[in-house]
Amino acid sequence: MSRARSARLIVLVLAALAVSGAAAPAALAADGVGLWGPTDDKVVTYWGFGCMIFFSVLVTVLSLIQIRREGRKERLRQEIERLRPPPAE
Repeated sequence: MSRARSARLIVLVLAALAVSGAAAPAALAADGVGLWGPTDDKVVTYWGFGCMIFFSVLVTVLSLIQIRREGRKERLRQEIERLRPPPAE
């Protein structure tokens, strides 16, 4: 791992910790009232459904992107093979 990459990773981790630390008081508010408001069963259920939908869509979109990239790679490989001169004997 390069030095610049390590430095970026450290900065990213420290930034994530700072944001988590800044958001902690709101998340741990009294009587279950945080950033969203009062937390009841309906809020928790909808949040859980939202997470399931988000990750399902994320996996689907990333899979479609990977399929397109694989197809492009195969087309380029075939084009290179077609243009490559025959081996000299």
